[in-house]
Amino acid sequence: MIWNFNKVKDYYKILGINKDASQEDVKRAFHKLAHKHHPHKGGDENKFKEINEAYQVLSNKEKRAQYDTFGNSGDMNWNWGNSPGGPNVDFDLGDLSEMFEDMFGFGRKTQKTNLKKGRDIKVDIEISLEETLKNITKEINLYKQVVCPRCQGTGAEQGTSLNECFSCRGTGEVQQIKRTFLGSITRWTICPECKGEGQKPEKPCNVCKGEGRVKEKEDIKIFIPAGIDSNQVIKVAEKGEAGKRGGESGDLYVRILVKKHPVFHRQGDDLFISQLISFSQAVLGDKVDIPTLEGKILLKVPSGSESGKVLRISNNGIPRFSGFGRGNLYVELIIKTPKYLTKEQKVLLKKLQEEGL
Repeated sequence: MIWNFNKVKDYYKILGINKDASQEDVKRAFHKLAHKHHPHKGGDENKFKEINEAYQVLSNKEKRAQYDTFGNSGDMNWNWGNSPGGPNVDFDLGDLSEMFEDMFGFGRKTQKTNLKKGRDIKVDIEISLEETLKNITKEINLYKQVVCPRCQGTGAEQGTSLNECFSCRGTGEVQQIKRTFLGSITRWTICPECKGEGQKPEKPCNVCKGEGRVKEKEDIKIFIPAGIDSNQVIKVAEKGEAGKRGGESGDLYVRILVKKHPVFHRQGDDLFISQLISFSQAVLGDKVDIPTLEGKILLKVPSGSESGKVLRISNNGIPRFSGFGRGNLYVELIIKTPKYLTKEQKVLLKKLQEEGL
C-alpha cells in the first residue's frame, strides 16, 4: 500500500500522546482509540484507519525516528512506498478487523450451538374443506434420519464406549494462537478431531459408521384440529431428523393447505355461497334447498327479496379454531332471468306488465 501526503499528519496528536511517549504508551493509546472507533462497534472507519496509520509509524522505532526527523516541516511530499527505509505499509484492514474482534470481545469464546441437533423438517398436507369440520388424523411417510437401531444413537459399536476427545478434552473447542504486530492473539474454533462434539467412539458402529443415526422411512401421525385454515402450521416436536450421536431431534413443521371448494367460499370461519331463485320466488317468497358442508337444509326466502340480498344461517360455517362455536353461512340470492319463454309464459308476463309488474 502506498500513501502520499501533501501535508504530514501529527501522529502524536492523533493518538493523543506526547512526543516523548514510550512504546508502551503508544501501544496503550492505540488500543484505547481503536476500541472506541472500531467500525464493528459503530465507530468511524476513516478515523479507525487514521489511528492505525499513526500506530504503524510510531510503534516502529525506525519509522518513528524518520517521522520525527522529517515529519515536522509540514511541507514535504512523502511517498513511503518508494522512500528508502520509509514505512512501506502492507497491512490488510480485514485482518486488523478480525484481530480486534478477538481483542475486544467480538471473537471470544461463546456458548456453542448444539452441533448434534437434528435438522427440522417442513412438509405440506392438503385437506378438503369438509375435513375442517372435525378433528382428524393424517399419516405421512418420511424418509429421514432416525436413531440407529444397532447402537441406539451412541455411534459406538456394541460393547464399546464413547471416549473423551483427546484434542479438546471434551469441550468441543480448541485454541488457535495467531501472531500479529500487537502480539499473540488466542481464538477459539471447533475441534477438528471430534467436530465439536467433545467425544469420539472407541469403535464406530458398523451400521451408522459412528453417526448414531441412519436413513429410514418412518410413518408419522399428524393430529389436525377442527377449524384449521390454509397456511396454518402444526409443530410436531422431535419428529424431525434424529440428532447425531444421541443429540436432540429436530422438529416437524406441517403446513396445512385447504383445497379450494367448487361451491363454498371461505373467509375465516364463515362460508359464502350464491343461490339462484326465480322471479316469482323473489316476489312471493318461498322455501328453497340450500347446500351446506353437511347436507342440504331449507332456507326461507322472504317475499319481496331483491337480487343480491344476503341471508345469514347461523352456526353453519366452520368450527372456530378456539373450539367454541362455529361461523355462519351467508347466502346471496341471485334472481335468475330466463333466456327462453314458452308462449304461455310470455302471455302471463305481458298481463303482469299491464298490471305494472
